[in-house]
Amino acid sequence: MLQSARSAGDACFADWQVSPDVTLFDEPQAAAHGAAPLAARMRPRDLTEFVGQEHILGAGTWLRSAIERDQLSSVIFHGPAGTGKSTVARIIASRTASHFQEFSAVTTGIADVRKVMTQAGQRLAAQGRKTILFIDEIHRFNKAQQDAFLPFVENGTITLIGATTENPFFEINSPLLSRSRVLRFEPLTPEQIGAIVERALADGDRGLGRLQVALEPAARAHLLEVARGDARVALNALEVAASLAAPGAEGRRAIGLDLIEQALQQPLLQYDKDGDAHYDIISAFIKSMRGGDPDAALHWLARMIKAGEDPRFIARRLVIHAAEDVGNADPMALVVATSAAHAVEYVGLPEAQIPLAQAAIYIATAPKSNASMLGIARAMEDVERRVPPPVPGPLRDASYPGAARLGHGQGYLYPHDFPGRVVDQDYLPPDFKHRPYYEPSELGYERKIAERMRAWEQARRAQRERRDQGER
Repeated sequence: MLQSARSAGDACFADWQVSPDVTLFDEPQAAAHGAAPLAARMRPRDLTEFVGQEHILGAGTWLRSAIERDQLSSVIFHGPAGTGKSTVARIIASRTASHFQEFSAVTTGIADVRKVMTQAGQRLAAQGRKTILFIDEIHRFNKAQQDAFLPFVENGTITLIGATTENPFFEINSPLLSRSRVLRFEPLTPEQIGAIVERALADGDRGLGRLQVALEPAARAHLLEVARGDARVALNALEVAASLAAPGAEGRRAIGLDLIEQALQQPLLQYDKDGDAHYDIISAFIKSMRGGDPDAALHWLARMIKAGEDPRFIARRLVIHAAEDVGNADPMALVVATSAAHAVEYVGLPEAQIPLAQAAIYIATAPKSNASMLGIARAMEDVERRVPPPVPGPLRDASYPGAARLGHGQGYLYPHDFPGRVVDQDYLPPDFKHRPYYEPSELGYERKIAERMRAWEQARRAQRERRDQGER
């Protein structure tokens, strides 16, 4: 149901031209308001109604100035669905004196685009009127097809506005990118989604004001959370819930949590980001990985993702856990966890759940060692409770002029000058040699580290013995 409403709101309106003195919702469009989805009816008509994206549309920004002056140059809008990319394009359409044409790369062939660009050239030559071409989902055109735009962008026949949910630096031709500004649209915050929802509830013309809809606090909180920065999802779900709500005695429609859950087709999970559930579930997630149970780790991971937990928080915990509980028993665990954290930033949800799951499984099934964590804890304890002495002379920096006169670096033994690159030499101040900090386990790769450290100690001991015999 939600998907069909979303598709209707995104329907392509090819060869759509708007005069600069006509708004998007003037007649004859206004007559169709009742049939249009709420998300389409509540689409902002101008920049004063637009919510979010202040970093690119706030006062004094390049894009806002270009829209207000009708001096737009080619631009690529990049960001998640429901963040306002198409809306900004349509606001531009309502203000510009240029001919405005919109295509969806999903439904339009490149032959149609070439025809429009030919017409744009003829219009420019005959009338001196420029053309703004908006292509939604521009990444759906392959790079060879995108080449068709380039000459027309270069010679100024068209001003291109491309919208994409994919990373344009991977999906858009480099020559086209070099001639366009790339502007990133960010997911809307819950507060911004809330402002959009409240406007829809209050608006008696385009919104739900005439239905006297009351959104209960728990339902509102769940709606804003599950929308995940997508205003279209929030408005579509709100409209479905309003249609399910039966009018009361005074005609008032109360939308409770149960109706919002039905509309979203997603039940509320007991998960408070600032409460016990947040900390209890992340604790269960970490302990499941530490205990070597990948199935349990995936269960808790799924609970967090479905409840709307910030995937970056999950990724940070994976990175910390890989170092804390796996460490050098399998150094690749930290590499995998860090790569998963990068993937979260690179692709976002929902796809990012796959690298998060991969990292959780890898860490859960890796050999475990907390030696790195214990090592730094011991070192920190010593540094905190003892007064640190000066750096020993042989270890001091001797690279600057005059350092040798101060005795810096004197007596330092360069390991590469010795067999096996091992030399018997103190690197700690004398008072800090009472105990080892790092004690590798005998598990996984740390077994090799332990063997190497034992071999180094034997070599140093042999060097000391030879030195002592020479001194005698």
